[in-house]
Amino acid sequence: MTLVKFNQQPVKTLSGIMDDIFNGKFINKDFATSDFFGAHAPVNIRETKDAYVLDVVAPGFEKGDFKINLDGQTLTISSEKKTEQKVENEKQIRREFSFRSFSRSFTLDENVDADKINAKYDNGVLKLTLPKKEAKQEAAKEIIVA
Repeated sequence: MTLVKFNQQPVKTLSGIMDDIFNGKFINKDFATSDFFGAHAPVNIRETKDAYVLDVVAPGFEKGDFKINLDGQTLTISSEKKTEQKVENEKQIRREFSFRSFSRSFTLDENVDADKINAKYDNGVLKLTLPKKEAKQEAAKEIIVA
């Protein structure tokens, strides 16, 4: 897996924090059309002896909503869900749309066995298991000096 280093932001004063709040940095002005998780779905990544495990928190989706693609060494996890609530028997006074989506991409290590990647969605968590390739044990070889 490729590690990403995040730069730590300098500590802000109370007036700086208040400016951010009132200028909309912490409050999404267009809440109804915002992404499901803001910028992306939260992901936990663990490494075991045999595999890397990604836990993607995505409640409210179904397993058919997810698209998982591997293009070279880039693994992309995305989902898109549209919901519409409508009452057919009455005059339409209000209609609500709901749109939730996210997309995350990860650069995989060379030792991930792409043919054996599997995914499971249970209780709002998408769990991807990325097995590691088996280390090749080469027999000892003697090199003769000519």
